[in-house]
Amino acid sequence: MALPENVDAVVFDCDGLLVDTETCWTRAETKIFAEHGHEFGLDQKQIVIGRTLEAAGVAMADYFGRPGDGPVLAQHLHDLVAVELAAGADALPGARGLVEALLGRVPIAVASNSPRAFVDTALASAGLDDLFTHVLAAEDVDRPKPAPDLYLAACAALGANPAHSVAFEDSHTGVTSARAAGLHVVGVPSLPGVVLDAHTLVGALTDAALSGWAQTVGTPANW
Repeated sequence: MALPENVDAVVFDCDGLLVDTETCWTRAETKIFAEHGHEFGLDQKQIVIGRTLEAAGVAMADYFGRPGDGPVLAQHLHDLVAVELAAGADALPGARGLVEALLGRVPIAVASNSPRAFVDTALASAGLDDLFTHVLAAEDVDRPKPAPDLYLAACAALGANPAHSVAFEDSHTGVTSARAAGLHVVGVPSLPGVVLDAHTLVGALTDAALSGWAQTVGTPANW
């Protein structure tokens, strides 16, 4: 595994990476697809995963052959996901341990394409909200993922050079965003069989190489 040892910052996605919220989103998406007479499987999930609510609404409208219905579908998805999140979501295996190992060694942040209310709820539900002082959500930038803005904003908030920083992502949308911002991207796919165009690929945050890296990584005094 090739991971930089001297980094300015580490930035994490949230849904499907730190918190098992993709199950919440999938249940909501499955219901919407069923309402429009469609099955929901891996191919359909890849249409919406990692997108903002607005972009997911447009993608679903196109898939259903209902152009112009994007905003209505996005609102419906929002309402369904809100109910699912209210029931709680767990931290994904290895998430807390990895973040705790990085604390004090390197600045960290969350950069999520979800609305802030969803991100805050997810982190709190998973018991991870105490670990991050910098959390960025979709509404914090003009252009969310796959544009680079969220990662650039996160690095700016941490006083970090994106070219000397690391991003953790689980979706094509997120990887595209982080790569465009210039970060070294660690891909941890949340969908089976998906290969991400990341610099480093691991199967889960519990990967032993990640644990070893987190215990040695640091911010250099000078570049």
